[in-house]
Amino acid sequence: MHTHRNIIFYLSIIFLVILGAAAVSAPLIAPYPPTTQDLAQRFKPSSAAHLLGTDNFGRDIFSRVIFGSRSALLVGIVAVSIAVTIGTIVGLTAALSRGYIDNFLMLLMDSLLSFPTILLAITVVSFLGYGLLQVMLAIGIIFSPVFARLVRAETLAIKTEAYVEASRSLGSPIVKIVYKHILPNILGKVIVQCSISFALTVVIEASLSYLGLGSQPPDPSWGLMLKDARNYLVQAPWMAIYPGLALALTVLCFNILGDTLSEKLNPKL
Repeated sequence: MHTHRNIIFYLSIIFLVILGAAAVSAPLIAPYPPTTQDLAQRFKPSSAAHLLGTDNFGRDIFSRVIFGSRSALLVGIVAVSIAVTIGTIVGLTAALSRGYIDNFLMLLMDSLLSFPTILLAITVVSFLGYGLLQVMLAIGIIFSPVFARLVRAETLAIKTEAYVEASRSLGSPIVKIVYKHILPNILGKVIVQCSISFALTVVIEASLSYLGLGSQPPDPSWGLMLKDARNYLVQAPWMAIYPGLALALTVLCFNILGDTLSEKLNPKL
C-alpha cells in the first residue's frame, strides 16, 4: 500500500516539476505565440501542425495551455506567499499578545472565513479591479485566516514547552524566541497547508478568469480557455478537454503532495 502511495507521490512531483519547467520556458517550448490568430485554421483537431488542435480563433491550444500554466502557477506562488506572510504575522501576534488583541484579530479572521471563498474573491476583486495582480491580492487576503489560525494554534502549544520557558527565563528577546524556537517548529505544518492552499488557489484563479474577473482576453489562462470552449463543446470538444485536464491534474497533484507531506511530517505517524 505504502509503495503505491509513494509511486503516486513521486509521479505528482514529476508532473509538477515538468509543469513548472514548461511554464518557465514557455516561449521556447510553445510552437506558436499564444495569442496569434489564424482564422483559416479554426476548429482543427489534433494534427502534426497543431498537437492539441486549434480554437475558435485558430489559436494553437497546446501553446495556450503551456502559457496558461504561467498564470496559474504565478497566482499560486504570489497569493500563497501573501497569505503565509499575513497569516503568520497575525497568528504570532495573536498567540503572543493574548487578551483583547488576540480576540480582535481572531474575530477578524473568523469573519473572513465565514464568507464562501468564491463570493469573497469576487467581492475583493470588485473593489480592487479586474486583472491578474488583483486576483493574487484577493486570494492572498482570502487564505490568510487559514494560516493565521494554524500559526496561532501551533504557537500557543509551543510557547508552553520547557525549552521556550527556559529561553524566556534567560532573558531572550521575544524576536529571538520566535525565530529560534517557534518558526522552525511550525514550518512543517505551514508547508503542508501551502500545498493544499496552492491547489485551491489554482481553482479560484481559473474560476475568476472564467467569470471574466481574472486574466483578461487575449491572455492565455485555463479559466478563459474553458470559457471560450463552452459554446463549442460539440463542435470542438478538445477546446475544453485539454485545459480542463491540465487544471484537474495540477490540482490533483498538489492535493496528493499536501496529503503525503502531512503524513510524512506528522511525528505521531
